[in-house]
Amino acid sequence: MRSPVNGHEYLSSGKGDPNPPQGSSKAQQLLAELQSSSLNFLMEAHNGLSAKIAEEAGFRGIWASGLSISTALGVRDNNELSWTQVLGNVELMADATSIPILLDGDTGYGNFNNFRRVVHKLHQRGIAGVCIEDKLFPKTNSFIGEQQPLADIHEFCGKIMAGRDTVGNSELVIVARVEALISGFGMAEALKRAEAYRNAGADAILIHSKKRTADEILTFAKEWARRCPLVIVPTTYYDTPTEEYEKAGISVVIWANHNLRAAINAMRAASRRIMEDRALTGVEHEIASLKDVFHIAGNDELVKAEKKYLPSWGSEMQTAGIDVSDTSVIQRAEIDVSDASMALAEKERIASVVSDASTARAGEERVAGQERI
Repeated sequence: MRSPVNGHEYLSSGKGDPNPPQGSSKAQQLLAELQSSSLNFLMEAHNGLSAKIAEEAGFRGIWASGLSISTALGVRDNNELSWTQVLGNVELMADATSIPILLDGDTGYGNFNNFRRVVHKLHQRGIAGVCIEDKLFPKTNSFIGEQQPLADIHEFCGKIMAGRDTVGNSELVIVARVEALISGFGMAEALKRAEAYRNAGADAILIHSKKRTADEILTFAKEWARRCPLVIVPTTYYDTPTEEYEKAGISVVIWANHNLRAAINAMRAASRRIMEDRALTGVEHEIASLKDVFHIAGNDELVKAEKKYLPSWGSEMQTAGIDVSDTSVIQRAEIDVSDASMALAEKERIASVVSDASTARAGEERVAGQERI
């Protein structure tokens, strides 16, 4: 069975994933993930490195978490970052990867006018989609406190419509996040809001909960009955079997903050061990190698580009018997050059000090000679 969703056909049953056509945009790829008949997943990332790691692991889409981006930059998840700072960060994530990114756009960073500006800029930067929640600006993280106030339904629908009128859904996906359950306003309110947001032009609904079990999410999914794609975030009900989500007809599961939390533990452990040991021996074999760092940063591509675009450099290396395709040789050479540059800089500094001292000594001798005269 297929039902239309904002001009597209939503696969509400059946098997198999739709294959996006060759040359499809990232927005179209994200739509395909949402509209697939099978369950799909988005992995949290908060910068270019974590985005690359998510893609490397095999995920076909990324959740650019507001909590994770804020925390990684040392601020709270309370709109303390400006939306342009978030935009700059997510642009780097998009540049570093080839898979679509769904941005956690908080409340849309203001009213309808702010949101359509955000949508326009996200589209310019090649971001696949944005998710906005029906709370008030500035937002508070949903896991903090109880009974957070919700946005007026009509105002939030206007915001969705403004975003949809700014770009088409094949150009940028808009996901509406319903906070009625997590804020304690009940199932009827959640369903009413979700239906209003779908009619306003949202491509999918994200239903949020902080219960320890998935019961209210599964109840919502049953009542929702696949009217349009449904997205969930099982941060607190993490031990629910994934098969339950598939049976309930949920479209996408977001693993929302786990790269950040894994990184916090790993960095704490390394820092504490180095501080305690006053040495690197205890951590060296437990952390990524420099070779891995160079690999994930894309140094291999740069070596090939230098070989192609700097022929004199490449020919000189080959004449010297150096294999320019061997990145480890190039990396060692870069380190050697760096060491030599630092040594040269230190030599020049010392020479400058000696020169200054000689000049000062010569001046003292002239003064002394004049005094003798």
